[in-house]
Amino acid sequence: MRMLLNVKFPNAEFSNSVRDGSAGQKIGQILEELKPEAVYFTEQHGQRSALLIVDVDDSSKIPMIAEPFFLTFNANVELEIVMSPEDLKKAGLEELGRKWRF
Repeated sequence: MRMLLNVKFPNAEFSNSVRDGSAGQKIGQILEELKPEAVYFTEQHGQRSALLIVDVDDSSKIPMIAEPFFLTFNANVELEIVMSPEDLKKAGLEELGRKWRF
């Protein structure tokens, strides 16, 4: 299943990595390990952030996905299950609508 990771990097920790020149290498190593489907870097509420789409076939893999960000940057990580348009087509919304009509 696809998950959206919303990673928020604390400014102090990430700024220290930028100053010592290790930020790019650290991010690169995490991305190489996770092999996300998509990655976008942005700002949220004054913090550096990253949005990643990853495929998770077993919930026991969540620590493998989140811990690199926790341990490397002391980041906050939120995980949400997401669907593609193709997934939504397979969801059976019409049937659910008929079943739950009151």
